[in-house]
Amino acid sequence: MIPTPATPPPYQPSAWALNPHVQTLAGKFLRPERELPVSRERWDTPDGDFLDLDLLPDTGGPVVLILHGLEGHTRRPYVRNAFYALREAGLVPVGLNFRACSGEPNLKLRTYHSGETSDLGFVLGRLRDRFPDRALGVIGVSLGGNVLLKYLGERGEGHTPPEAPGPLPDAAVTISVPFDLAAGADLLARSRMGRVYTHYFLRSLVGKIRQKQRLLADRVDLEALARVRSLRGFDDLVTAPLNGFRDADHYYRDSSSAFYLKSVRTPTLVLQAEDDPFLPRPALPETALRDNPSIHLALTDRGGHVGFVSGAFRRPEFWAEESSARFLRVVLAGSSTVP
Repeated sequence: MIPTPATPPPYQPSAWALNPHVQTLAGKFLRPERELPVSRERWDTPDGDFLDLDLLPDTGGPVVLILHGLEGHTRRPYVRNAFYALREAGLVPVGLNFRACSGEPNLKLRTYHSGETSDLGFVLGRLRDRFPDRALGVIGVSLGGNVLLKYLGERGEGHTPPEAPGPLPDAAVTISVPFDLAAGADLLARSRMGRVYTHYFLRSLVGKIRQKQRLLADRVDLEALARVRSLRGFDDLVTAPLNGFRDADHYYRDSSSAFYLKSVRTPTLVLQAEDDPFLPRPALPETALRDNPSIHLALTDRGGHVGFVSGAFRRPEFWAEESSARFLRVVLAGSSTVP
């Protein structure tokens, strides 16, 4: 059970941001650009690639790893805002840039994706070794939240442990998770604003593939890539074949976190809006979330996708970051870690 002091306060959306797209865009453009004393480290991965991580100075508190969303990175305002809230709560933030998301192409054919959990296991193992006497938490945002819940479920009861090792954190938070990847991709393809969001993501995704075109020329049809107009099309052409899936449907079935929720045993806070424009309401696995005593679902009527903006337009507040820091501060303070 989640301790009462860790549960988030009720969310009250801003009166000027009741539309889900306004919430989503306000969350992107109104979050402040936090100037923080961040240092970057490069960690070599077991397969000969690398991951770039951003760290704040160690103040001796519990450590919290932050996972960004699709085509995000640790410099995004929502990540830096989470850094700030965690630091104010006495926690030590660490931000992971997924492969090719730190500003430099990665070295291998494989890419990061919504179901790729081996890098998370590698990083958590390194953090356990580096901070052996500290409690360890994780925040996953959007795609990062899907990766996190899949990771927790894979290593929970009822699942065969994956080949890639990795310890469990002591607590977790997810924000705006696309639990059903197929439903989310199809929703974005058929709605007007969804196509706007899709264009934004594809411009970045396709650009990264072109940066690696010499490496990928024999694996990706670059002429067909120029004609891709949907995330499903991109996943069929690029994500699936580069990461061992038959096609987009196989990738979506294997990687959607909704199918792993039953096995989660880590205390987890799930912050989710019913009006999230990246996930149709019927695809939200509310029953599975509520039936698992290790998960506390904070389901709001409004909030959009990684929005959750409240307060005045000139002085906005961000409920998700504050609720995440509150939850982790309380739960990690009572954790006994096993390195």
